[in-house]
Amino acid sequence: MRAEWTLRNSVLGGREAPPQRLASGFISPVHRLNCRQLAGIAALAIAIAGAASGPARAGDDTHWVGTWGASPQLTTGDLVGTAPGFSNQTIRQIVRISVGSSKFRVRLSNEFGAQAVLIGDAHVAISAGRAAIKPGTDRVLTFSGSPTVTIPRRAAVLSDPVDLPAPNLTSLAVSLYLPQSTGPATWHVEGKQTAYIVAGDAAGAADIGAGATTSTSRFFLSGVEAASFEPKSAVVTFGDSITDGTNSTVDADHRWPDFLAARLAASHDDDTGVVDEGISGNRLLHDIIGPNALSRFDRDVLATPGVRFMTVLLGINDIGFGGFVTTEAVTADEIIAAHRQLIARAHSRGIRIYGCTLTPFNGVGAPYYSAAGDVKRQTVNAWIRTSGEYDAVIDFDAVVRDPSDPSRILPAFDSGDHLHPSDAGYQAMANAIDLRLFEVGDDDFGDRP
Repeated sequence: MRAEWTLRNSVLGGREAPPQRLASGFISPVHRLNCRQLAGIAALAIAIAGAASGPARAGDDTHWVGTWGASPQLTTGDLVGTAPGFSNQTIRQIVRISVGSSKFRVRLSNEFGAQAVLIGDAHVAISAGRAAIKPGTDRVLTFSGSPTVTIPRRAAVLSDPVDLPAPNLTSLAVSLYLPQSTGPATWHVEGKQTAYIVAGDAAGAADIGAGATTSTSRFFLSGVEAASFEPKSAVVTFGDSITDGTNSTVDADHRWPDFLAARLAASHDDDTGVVDEGISGNRLLHDIIGPNALSRFDRDVLATPGVRFMTVLLGINDIGFGGFVTTEAVTADEIIAAHRQLIARAHSRGIRIYGCTLTPFNGVGAPYYSAAGDVKRQTVNAWIRTSGEYDAVIDFDAVVRDPSDPSRILPAFDSGDHLHPSDAGYQAMANAIDLRLFEVGDDDFGDRP
């Protein structure tokens, strides 16, 4: 039997949005049971699935969920230049996790490296601010039992679990010693967080700030996963520079996914991880900065442990770069077709996927605005709002636009380039999201056609 189920959207721009029709799907007779019965059945199903495959388990009673992420990017060949290489150096990188735990593991990537990379020493600790770590929290990371690991070219590795009690929103320091020349590093360019680089093996040092050089990019570090005894959920925020936090304050965790993580941590739903997989300059359909979104979907979304929800804020660079930076112009219909691909692929894995409307980009000096481009944006937004193909709509356009000129960002939310929000704009975006979108309820994961 087919049915349609509904969910009320966020309160956006001071107005309560009307109920958004969710994608139709086959609803199993189990949905007619009461919540207690359904919870029991769901728990049994999870146990059976875990016993059969255990993709996110370590032992019989441990589940894993994504708690932080940074999407790996090309080492060279795009608009952001060439990544640096390292030799006989330690990099200490600070990450603020979303979901806390007593046990973590770390993912490292050499996906775009031209050669294998040796990790000679790796540590994780609780950050004490800047390049220092909290006394008594330093832990050595091992990989299949070894304190060193060679990451093959185009590969990633996952550390062994390490005991380290850390609550929600804790900042961790991950330190990597690279004893041999790495060549240009697999990186995430727009880290918005200071990384500290010193000579020699200082992975376990209490403070490496003195004499360190710094960068605001990420190197080799692509994810942190948290352990729990019960299944938890992750939401992947899939997007471009506006999700990546361009023009937000460095070291402040003021990207809109950061503000969303803080809201979730303060709510009753404090066991939902937020994994930011935005890449500044990213496009849906063509490579330019980072792999295009369709090509990285499996790596950045499906491979995230515990993923049950995702948001999509993509398309503005497809509109703006065509004819400005590249000759790869796209139509609104082509952008919509790419969104439909993401929806189909998410639904095939039981992931709820929420469409975010594209925000304004007009203003004096705005790098690639055109009236024709804004028509494309409005066409895509109209489809996101009205098609019913996304499971729900997060209307970021309505949140940040200037009511007197909807092609522009409200001045109070404009970082100054007329494309990227300010810290206040990013916070307003996160505040507009209805946290009920991330609840696991008795109608969750209905079978889809």
